[in-house]
Amino acid sequence: MLVLSRKPGEQVVIGDDITLTVVVEVRGGRVRLAFDAPAQVGIRRAELACRPGEPPGADPDGGTV
Repeated sequence: MLVLSRKPGEQVVIGDDITLTVVVEVRGGRVRLAFDAPAQVGIRRAELACRPGEPPGADPDGGTV
């Protein structure tokens, strides 16, 4: 796991075509993030990406990511 500190408006680039931007808004301990990625790249919150009883990161098709 990589942990970074970024100021509002700063970006992190993942690979050649995914950009994460820290949005200026921080409310009640929550940070707003903006992701820009190709349509074929799925972006989901971990709690929505798995079925009940499956660990986060489990592949919806039955494998592990």
